Amino acid sequence: MTHFNDFPKGLSKPALRALEGAGYTDINQLVGVTETELAALHGMGPKSIEIIKSALKEKGSSFKSE
Repeated sequence: MTHFNDFPKGLSKPALRALEGAGYTDINQLVGVTETELAALHGMGPKSIEIIKSALKEKGSSFKSE
């Protein structure tokens, strides 16, 4: 299993597996994804999306516009 050093703490194991399964290994890759696309991943729940959204905002980034 890949180690996700760049993803924020607090993400559930199912969410991390969903990201890995979709080929995401770095939070910066998620700026090219819409919130809807991320939510469609099996294992990605609303709490995990909010954690990622908050982490992206701290980096001055956000999800791709819908």
